[in-house]
Amino acid sequence: MLTRTSVLLAVVLCTGIWASPAAGEGPDGVNIEVDESAGVPIRSALQSDPEGWVDIMPRGDLEGWSRVPVPPKGKLGRAQWHVDTDRKVLICDGDGGHDMLLLKKVLGDAIFHFEFRYTRIERRKGYNSGAYVRNSPDGAIWHQAQFGDAQDGFLFGVTPTTEGKPKFFTLKKEVKDGRVKPAGEWNTMEVTAQGKTLTLWVNGAVTCQFNNCGKPKGHVGLEGEGYRVEFRNLKVKKLPVVSKDSTEP
Repeated sequence: MLTRTSVLLAVVLCTGIWASPAAGEGPDGVNIEVDESAGVPIRSALQSDPEGWVDIMPRGDLEGWSRVPVPPKGKLGRAQWHVDTDRKVLICDGDGGHDMLLLKKVLGDAIFHFEFRYTRIERRKGYNSGAYVRNSPDGAIWHQAQFGDAQDGFLFGVTPTTEGKPKFFTLKKEVKDGRVKPAGEWNTMEVTAQGKTLTLWVNGAVTCQFNNCGKPKGHVGLEGEGYRVEFRNLKVKKLPVVSKDSTEP
């Protein structure tokens, strides 16, 4: 059984996320949760407690959001993000290069809820996109939930150490079942950031947790990387602060 820290316990109590954990602690403070409840899905935080959420779906002019190139010193391609206001869907066309669309508002401890689906194209492979929490404004520091075509469902990124130096981390090898559905189907994800802990919930279960996030505040956002993808129900919920020992670079 995993030893739960006070931070993880607070995440469970505040979000309604719970799984019977199986043994397994990876490198870089990674804890892996496995749902052992006879296949019964764990409800999302939004389903468990619908109160206190803020809708952050962009307006048609994308006011309140900023587009950042990847890497940070790169150049932006054509404007590939737009909103279908009738359907209430944010669309990345996937033909404007590699970028991040970041919410300008800075968030600390919070849950980021979103739903997505790729536009399936026959004989095309390699679908690739993601979502972010606690990013720096220029994208040099980033914490990403990675999702592909019926694969991935893990956290990785670049986070500051206690000395303020950027350090790469990835949970890819630790995640055995990322739970992401095939291209063309809607997926639901939540990333909970509380204290130093980032928790990824995908389609009914927690897939992984990262316990060494070195940035206590930052920007949530979405990734465009060459594939058409739709997003809906973008919401955030602020959480009570349980730890103040993260290092701001």
